Amino acid sequence: MNKLPLTVAMPDYDHTRDLVLGRVVPEGIDLTCLTLPVEEIFYRFLIHREWDASEISFAKYCSMRAKGDDSLIGLPIFPARIFRQSSLFIRRDGAVREMSDLAGKRVGLPEWAQTAAVYSRGLLQERYGVALTSIEWVQAGTNEAGRVEKATLNLPPGINLTRISDRSLNQMLLSGEIDAMFSARPPVAFTSGHPNVRRLFENFIEVESEYYRETGIFPIMHAFAIKREILEKNPWVARNLLTAFEEAKRRSIEPAMDGTVPMFPIPWCFEHARSGRELLGQDYFPYGVEPNRKTLEAFLRWAFEQGVCSRHLKVEDIFPAQMFGEHKV
Repeated sequence: MNKLPLTVAMPDYDHTRDLVLGRVVPEGIDLTCLTLPVEEIFYRFLIHREWDASEISFAKYCSMRAKGDDSLIGLPIFPARIFRQSSLFIRRDGAVREMSDLAGKRVGLPEWAQTAAVYSRGLLQERYGVALTSIEWVQAGTNEAGRVEKATLNLPPGINLTRISDRSLNQMLLSGEIDAMFSARPPVAFTSGHPNVRRLFENFIEVESEYYRETGIFPIMHAFAIKREILEKNPWVARNLLTAFEEAKRRSIEPAMDGTVPMFPIPWCFEHARSGRELLGQDYFPYGVEPNRKTLEAFLRWAFEQGVCSRHLKVEDIFPAQMFGEHKV
């Protein structure tokens, strides 16, 4: 039997590396893996569809589906997820000292429809009671000028969003033109140790852990998507890819938990992994629909309320039918 040739793109994750190296082989698929930076992957796949299946921004994908564009079909494979209280950066000499201080301020975002921004605004409004209409939002590239939105927005009434094309958020934070910024990628001023730029939550692990205990939400940043015509002709591909990604992830997590001979050059990496499992559960980086339903439903609601999605999608609207339910023996 000839295997189905399939080219996919994703960054160099440890938890997908066994797929890239061919140590895990999806049943019936001859997989070619392209390893590229995530921003390049999103641009080349969303704009030009240069390969068959790809990691994809979860917000961009949901925005497409809300508009009726089903040229890509999502799979509940979530290779990137991270809590986002850590992605708010402020000036040390500024007026922002806590989340409530953002009301009435100028706050930067690399894109309104960036997945991280959807989660950040969701917790800002629901957990801290700051109305999104009380903020003057500024859209610009994090460290480079000229970044533009990749999704069509349907902003709710009262949202004040200005695009700045000739300066970066990093520049504007340093100059005081903005008071704070939400960004998945930290501004270079922070990563280079500029003395006047810091995270709002410097104890972010503690803050994010408490958020999970109270809400059960573990933010999903990226999903996987495949061209519709491929899945229509080969509906079995969805489950077989999910199974292979699950196995590659299992092989990554297993050595991370072993404290005998650490497999990663990170001091106490096994203890970090154990703490994560203690907080998040045995399968602490889950794929699939049902283990992630609470997070998925929260995101879809926020994406609609914030104008990233033109209609309120249900989880069943964004994944194919074969992704729901499991066979039993």
